[in-house]
Parts: sequence; C-alpha cells; structure tokens
Amino acid sequence: MADFISRRSFLIRSGSAIAVSSFGFPSIIIPRKKEKLGVALVGLGNYSTNQLAPGLLQTRHCELRGIVTGSPEKIPVWQERYGIADRNVYNYETMHTLADNDEIDIVYIVLPNHLHAKYSIIGAEAGKHVWCEKPMAMNAEECLTMIDAAEKNRVQLTVGYRMQHEPNTKTIIRYGAEQKFGRIKEIESAGGFNGNFPEGNWRTIAAKGGGAMFDMGVYPLNAARYSTGLEPVAVRATQHTDRPEMFPDVDEHTNFELEFPGGIVARCETSFGKNMNHLHVSCTDGWYRLEPFLSYTDVQGEASDGTQLPPDTAHQQARQMDNDTLAIIENKPPVVPGEEGLADMRVVDAIFKSASENGRRVEI
Repeated sequence: MADFISRRSFLIRSGSAIAVSSFGFPSIIIPRKKEKLGVALVGLGNYSTNQLAPGLLQTRHCELRGIVTGSPEKIPVWQERYGIADRNVYNYETMHTLADNDEIDIVYIVLPNHLHAKYSIIGAEAGKHVWCEKPMAMNAEECLTMIDAAEKNRVQLTVGYRMQHEPNTKTIIRYGAEQKFGRIKEIESAGGFNGNFPEGNWRTIAAKGGGAMFDMGVYPLNAARYSTGLEPVAVRATQHTDRPEMFPDVDEHTNFELEFPGGIVARCETSFGKNMNHLHVSCTDGWYRLEPFLSYTDVQGEASDGTQLPPDTAHQQARQMDNDTLAIIENKPPVVPGEEGLADMRVVDAIFKSASENGRRVEI
C-alpha cells in the first residue's frame, strides 16, 4: 500500500491527467465563466502587501478584487492602489457575507497560524474556494475540520506551498520519482533566518502558532516528503531557545530526524537564530541539491552529473496562484491540496511530542 500511495502522490504533484481520472476527486463548484476569477486577501500583513498583491497584478487567470481586514486605516490605501470597490471590502465580523458576492470566487487566508482554521472554514461556508497559507493549521485535528468544511461546501482547499510550483523544485520531485540517481538514501534540509521580533509579535507566542518549527520548519519537512514521495514513519526531535527574553514560550531552534520506509533518513533543522537555506539529497548513484531552496527568488542547484539548475525569474506567488486558479476552473486537483497540509501537521504534532519527551522516538 505504501508504494501505491507514494506513486499516487507523485502523479498528483506532477499534474498528471491520468492520475486524476484513475483515482477520482470530488466535483467542486465551478464559478461561472469569467475572464479572471476574483480573489479576496484575508489579512493585509507583510506577505499580502509585498508578495501576494503584487503577484496578483501578474496573474493571467485571477485578480485581486477584495480584501478582508481588521485595520480600517489600510482600506483606503489598498483601494487606491488596487482599485478595490467598496462592496468588496470586509472585516472579520462581516466576512461570512461574502456568500452574497459573486465577484469573489476565492479567499486567500494570510493570517497568523492560530486563525487559519477559523477563517478557512468561514470562507468555505460562504461558498468560496480557499487558499490557506502554511502551515495549514495548529494541529492535524484542525486540518481535518478544514478539509471537512471544504468537502461539505464543494470548494477546493489549497495550501500555499509555493515551492511545489517552482521549476527546480519540480525537477527535484521528478528525480525522486524516476530514481534518476538511484535510490534515495539520505536527505539534509534546513530553513531558518536570524530574526529579531518586537515584543508581542505572533511569531513569539505559542498560542498563536509562533516558533521556528511552525513558521520555517515546515519547509524542510515538506521538502523531505516531496523529495522522497513517501510519508515518514517516525521522528526524533529536540528544541531549544538561546534568547528566552524574545522567545519565552516557543522554540527558537528545532532539529528533527525523520525515518522513511526503506531506511531513508532525513535530517532537518529550522531556526529563528541563524540563516539556513538548503536541500541536499544523497542517492545510491549520486546526489542533487538546491541552495537556496525556499527563497522567493534565485532557487537554484546542481547534481552530481554536472547538471545545473539555474534560477527561474518568474514571480513565484503569481505562478502558484495561477496554477491554483486553473485547478478550480478545470475541476482538477490542486498541486497542494489540504490533505498535503494535513500530512505535514501530523508530522509536526509528532515533532512537538518528541521534543517534549527529550527526543524520544515517536511513531507517526
């Protein structure tokens, strides 16, 4: 069964029409034919401001038509910059009334982690397709409620893992699927940065989904999974903090080791205290790597046979959102469905459990 599931996963990630027809996916609400589908950004923080909104100016199949914000002072700025009509402006208390707005087809949840489940469900219950930023939720249980809401309301639920849309990352996935360099033996991956956060920032608060593992650790975790096309069976993890004054109740550093079927091991690290950005895959007949592997630009790499993977210059978020829009229009599975976020959160739950028990091996 493990081989069947992993093969299905690779087919879905590569966009195989054969995979779709062979395995079947529930039908969804298809918006009436429009030149572009309308997107409402839910949360107007840094990522929406500097990445998603500019990306939506470059997309071919969707466009920014609405905003949901709890900061009234931002509304006129966004309306002037992006031509957003008054009727498409919402706050968190009125977001449910999106159900009455045919101009908005998709909501993109770009909020602190502890709010992902709540507002994804509100969006789904309003009949809107949901794109949710990573990590999908606070735990696997929340992910299941989100998936259930999407299925009940016949909308797509997609996780904003932009890397799986990026060309060099897709090449890495293909190398693993085809065993181009033989059987994978070991993976090393790390993602982190040296951060200084002001007091009260949500990334420093456990109840809001703060900490390095939630914010950055899902990158090396997801990379280990998409590189192998397999699900880990066990994990060992440790966490520590060097600056307790800044991170009083969250991890500043997390190290975790994943065990995969076939003896594959992934050694991963994440941090708010040091800069790290690499993915290295060792195989029986060679190796390949990306460095950087999670940056907004210049993702690049090489392989042991001399192959070079030069950086792609396209806007990552624009590509991601166009791909996800086409999945809705064509009623095909998205590159990164909610089930992918759920799979990661099951591992994250196990990582926190292991770390709380001094690195004890925890089966997943």
